[in-house]
Amino acid sequence: MKNQTPILSVAAVREWEAAAAATGHSYERMMELAGQGVARAALRYGVLKGRRVLVLVGPGNNGGDGLVAARCLAEAGAQVTAYLVAPCKQESKKMLERAEKRGVIIVTRETDPEGVELRRLCARTEVLIDALLGTGAHPPLRSGIATILQDVSTTLAHNDERQPLRALTVPPQIAPPQPLIIAVDGPSGMDFDTGAADPLTLKAHISVTFGAPKIGHFHFPAAEFCGDLFVADIGIPESVPPPAAWGRILTAEVIRDWLPSRPANAHKGIFGRALIVAGSSNYPGAAALAALAAIKAGAGLVTLGIPGALQAAIVPLVPEVTYLSLSNALGAITENAVTDLEETLPNASALLIGPGLGQAPETVTFIQRLLGTRLERRQAGFTTENTSANRTSRPPAALPPLIVDADGLNILSALPEWPQLLPPGSILTPHPGEMRRLMGQEKAAPEAERQELARQYAEEWGQVVVLKGAFTVIAAPDGRAVISPFANAGLASAGMGDVLAGTIIALRAQGLNAFEAAATGVYLHGLAGELLREQSGDAGLAASDVARSLPEVLWRLKRGA
Repeated sequence: MKNQTPILSVAAVREWEAAAAATGHSYERMMELAGQGVARAALRYGVLKGRRVLVLVGPGNNGGDGLVAARCLAEAGAQVTAYLVAPCKQESKKMLERAEKRGVIIVTRETDPEGVELRRLCARTEVLIDALLGTGAHPPLRSGIATILQDVSTTLAHNDERQPLRALTVPPQIAPPQPLIIAVDGPSGMDFDTGAADPLTLKAHISVTFGAPKIGHFHFPAAEFCGDLFVADIGIPESVPPPAAWGRILTAEVIRDWLPSRPANAHKGIFGRALIVAGSSNYPGAAALAALAAIKAGAGLVTLGIPGALQAAIVPLVPEVTYLSLSNALGAITENAVTDLEETLPNASALLIGPGLGQAPETVTFIQRLLGTRLERRQAGFTTENTSANRTSRPPAALPPLIVDADGLNILSALPEWPQLLPPGSILTPHPGEMRRLMGQEKAAPEAERQELARQYAEEWGQVVVLKGAFTVIAAPDGRAVISPFANAGLASAGMGDVLAGTIIALRAQGLNAFEAAATGVYLHGLAGELLREQSGDAGLAASDVARSLPEVLWRLKRGA
């Protein structure tokens, strides 16, 4: 888990900071570095010289961080006003004095009890920094802070297009229609442990948190108010390790280390042979999308096993793959397809079963036989006794590393003792409904329990679990668990899961272990969605667009972009 950023509870963060302070790394120094991190986050979106910046300053340490940011931005040439909602506590008074000396204009609630000046400042500001409340606050908001946030929200409500990131690159005299909103640690009004949020919580474009992200950053509704999340270093010495993490967040640096190498003298066999068994008459596109993603994610050779009746329609969609025509009835794969696969399975580097299979009775029988013969081989060795009219006397081929997705999971969940049917270290990619069925439960688990559930069942089933959704969780049987940093409404459309499954099998075929292949696939898929959202928004993204973006994502990661 080296280099993976821990996600901590509020209590754990306090424990970590206290341990750092005990070594001589003072709270004042941590506050200084935190504020500098906020200023850097603002400056990365454009030159702020001459820009109007408003910092909402609370009485606690969060306000102190905001005052440091105010001073740094004033030093960068911005016109900065700090609005103090209450007198600063002792820890922040030095930060206030330093900010004033650097030209930060100070306005207090005491001199503006009706909020007239606050509303005027909000109407004119180009960057708004929310440093009112930190990790110690919980909703609902107290009346004083609630009134201030109500005034701010009302003033900003006339235009909520949220387009400041590009607007900050235009000349200073042209104000953006909506200020860039930066939250210090997180938006005021959220609970940093549970993800609860007061209705008056400001929706930030970016949140700058310190040392490590907090659990609440990855729970809704608060996650929707946080915007892009940055983690600022507050200088805690490496000799002071963080406490036990609730989870860990995937980062580009980790994924870059895991990406398969691609030597210049390679041939297609080096990059693996991915075998995908997918598709039915009702869902032919799922097979095509999974195969397209596997190609775009770098697999050397992709073989698509589909019902023979669909081949003529799918070949024009994905001409780069080889095809294996599988026995079928009315476009649904049948039991005899196990025999069709016998020669191909031993040469496959990885096998994906499920996208678009459907759940016809004959397809259920196919899955039962494919996995059941594997179990027989494992438990007692092959026997020549015919237990089916269609079974041959040859021993069944052992399954290559396995990924099960979509209808493969739905069929699996209905089989008795299904975890015993799978090779250890298989990858399961359920969405919440499929996870519920695999768990044998009537109702989906609460959103806040996804991390714990994925870890628990990965261990119980002995498989890698990819629990899909906003902030997808990837868990391994040995207790490792990571969270994707992406939550993108654009990925909530048909076919996205097929593309993810195809991405994962490509990485598994190229030699990554099950956990790394699953986590890397999730990250590449999510990052492709983010790039597309930046280009065209989060409505109307097509799964094939995500698949075709994978080569650019891989190239960017390898270059460190």
